[in-house]
Amino acid sequence: MNQPQSGPNTTPIFPHSILTWLNPLLLVFGAILVLTPLLVVFFTSFAPLGAIPSSGLPAKLTFENYQEAWRRGNFLLAFANSTLVALAVTAFQVVTSALAGYALARLRFRGRQALLLIILATLVIPFQLLVIPIFLVLKWGHLINTYWALILPTAANGFGIFLLRQYFLTVPLELEEAAALDGANRLQILWQIMIPLSRPALVTLFLFTFIGEWNDLFKPLVFTTRPELRTVQLALSEFQAQYTNYWPLLMASVIIATVPVVVLFLIGQKQFIRGIATTGIKN
Repeated sequence: MNQPQSGPNTTPIFPHSILTWLNPLLLVFGAILVLTPLLVVFFTSFAPLGAIPSSGLPAKLTFENYQEAWRRGNFLLAFANSTLVALAVTAFQVVTSALAGYALARLRFRGRQALLLIILATLVIPFQLLVIPIFLVLKWGHLINTYWALILPTAANGFGIFLLRQYFLTVPLELEEAAALDGANRLQILWQIMIPLSRPALVTLFLFTFIGEWNDLFKPLVFTTRPELRTVQLALSEFQAQYTNYWPLLMASVIIATVPVVVLFLIGQKQFIRGIATTGIKN
């Protein structure tokens, strides 16, 4: 009787006991690498104005940098402008992405796949390459130095369309068929069934779009010159001098500009993670 041959050697390279300690150590090391620059920014923002930035804790902590940064940067106006632009762009992208994403996910028409590929191809085109034709269109429409110049160029986005299209594909088709039997049309199915079920994807799109618009410097720098239209990023740029930087003041302004988006992300992080994890389930 033949004896069964032993299989190949499957001894792990690292014992399980070593891996148990190695994984947490690697995670802690990665966290230190990420958090160290943030801690330097945080502590430098409390240093006296003439202090030289360093990785250590300042000898004296002061809140004067935040008061001076808020006053000099006129952040109240900058916050209002950035919030208005970010919310408007986000609203436009949610509407356009929902309509286009639903059409690409559920409607059957000739050229649907080709249209999807064209939309995805727009993701690899840098916005800077399109700035000249966009500027000419805005100038033709007398929109330069207006809020519309900051809103319309990014009112639709290929990423949002693809994101919602992928999420709509995960919704069971039977729900739409039942609604259609009750007399609902396509728009009613979209707004009353698909949109409420797609909250994780919508929150993900909202966070991506809002944070991207909040951190955008290129559009305000190119399409506006009026001081009353300046955004948070333009206010930050004014703290950078040509030959020298007031580091504590600059770091304080960076934290002031960062707090709103950090709070927003913490509020929507659960839906964000769920939306990212779900949108790639079905092709």
